[in-house]
Amino acid sequence: MLRGRCSGKEEAKAKMGTERECEKERPYLIFTYGTLKQGLPNHGLMEELMSKDDAVLLGTYFTDHAYPLVCGPLGIPYLINLPGSGHRVKGEVYAVSEEALVRLDELEGVSAGYYERLPMVAEEEEGGGKVTAEAYWGHRSFGEVLWKMKGEMGLTEYGEKEAREYVRKEDRPDGRNTILDILL
Repeated sequence: MLRGRCSGKEEAKAKMGTERECEKERPYLIFTYGTLKQGLPNHGLMEELMSKDDAVLLGTYFTDHAYPLVCGPLGIPYLINLPGSGHRVKGEVYAVSEEALVRLDELEGVSAGYYERLPMVAEEEEGGGKVTAEAYWGHRSFGEVLWKMKGEMGLTEYGEKEAREYVRKEDRPDGRNTILDILL
């Protein structure tokens, strides 16, 4: 498990010697590439987690390797675990608590088979260091099929333009299963 990450204020206090440890442990690093990024439809969850000290933004990062990033049904972004295909993808890395991880897994539908949370390597945008983080990958049961459906054409970044097509969970038709939309 990774060491906890401090917020900027906590780091400053620690450097001044007025505080020894972060108030809350945030041992997990998460690479976000879609609707959880700043300014996009689900970023409100990240803001809520940050306000409760369950998450802290570490910065802008790129995937270390090229991967496919595509929009599926309802404008839902999927990073596909096919290294060497697609592009290096731009995203954000957050340090999060155990509580935050549970909330993120719930949003991403991990238990329902929409995404898998798996490790990857991300590199800081400004040529800084690399970190091992986890990302929410389109589930292996449909990821490659979706990549082929999209003509093996992917994005380097999911942004405001792509997010205009996104349909929030609460606005989706009852019983709609986007995995079946891909596989059938």
